[in-house]
Amino acid sequence: MSIDFASRMVGMVIFALIGARLGLTAATAFVLPELATSFIFALVGILFGLVLTPWITVRPIRVVSRVVNEMPIEVLFTALMGLLLGLVIGLLAAYPLSQFDEPLGTLLPPGVLIVAVYLTTTIFQLRSREIWLFLNDWLGIGLKRQNAEGGIERQLLLDTSVLIDGRIVDIARTGFMGGTLVVPRFVISELHRVADSSDAQRRARGRRGLSVLNDLQRSTNVLFKIIEEDIEDVPEVDDKLVALAVKLKAPILTIDFPMNQVAKANGAIVLNINELANAVRSAYIPGESFALRILQDGKEQGQGVGYLEDGTMIIVEGGASFMDRTIYVEVTKLITRDTGRIIFAKPSDSKK
Repeated sequence: MSIDFASRMVGMVIFALIGARLGLTAATAFVLPELATSFIFALVGILFGLVLTPWITVRPIRVVSRVVNEMPIEVLFTALMGLLLGLVIGLLAAYPLSQFDEPLGTLLPPGVLIVAVYLTTTIFQLRSREIWLFLNDWLGIGLKRQNAEGGIERQLLLDTSVLIDGRIVDIARTGFMGGTLVVPRFVISELHRVADSSDAQRRARGRRGLSVLNDLQRSTNVLFKIIEEDIEDVPEVDDKLVALAVKLKAPILTIDFPMNQVAKANGAIVLNINELANAVRSAYIPGESFALRILQDGKEQGQGVGYLEDGTMIIVEGGASFMDRTIYVEVTKLITRDTGRIIFAKPSDSKK
């Protein structure tokens, strides 16, 4: 049973009882038949409970939970500091404001408290980075992590394509990244939009990206954080990320080839996961032989196709006659592109 369904059932019962009670009150006030009026109001309460209960219970809790889980700890801490400061300001102002004549003496204290809490919490949340820099400069609080050479740890910006791809989790756990993985809030918002898409494939991609994001957050051996910085005057997410990379002087991690080209054209440093994958694939030179299982026909007549363990495609001239067999092949040509590596080979005469 889903939480939404359970909340609808509970809400249906509660609002049916409330509706029945209101029906009795209305029947007394307007001199109507008590049983019929109570029954009608109970039906309205049941409808209200079935439709609206998740929207006033489960859904708000989910939104709050999602915001808290995705909020960087430093931003959450500064928001709580702002909340406490707003409460203090509101409480200090409550007594003098309560001395005004009615109704101001009653309305002003809670009104000022709400406004003070909202303003301080919002300001502290939006200016979290500057507040931590201030605390660091003046009080030595919140010192930045340093790397082994004593320098400030570099930041690596992740785009939506890397999060949806998912390989970044395993790469980061190896320790080869050499920096803190950073995801801007607007990238997460874009993932949520994709995850809420009406298209099933886009929805699945968005949910995978959010799952990878959660994996990075929970990995104890991965340096990861979410930042609130945004480029307000730039509408597109990719353009925002490029502008932010230039501003922060941080490399962008991506597998998106167009993003790669645009970022480089704007002077941003780009680290392409596909290029990394190509670089660590098995390297063979012309004349080298190895065992390969032929799995399918190639595009050209007589060609056979097999794959290495890392996914590299091997096109074997005359390999179609060895279908579903493991043979030794000799490398004749190697083609490396941004999208991957292809090896051309022929059956090895000495080791067929």
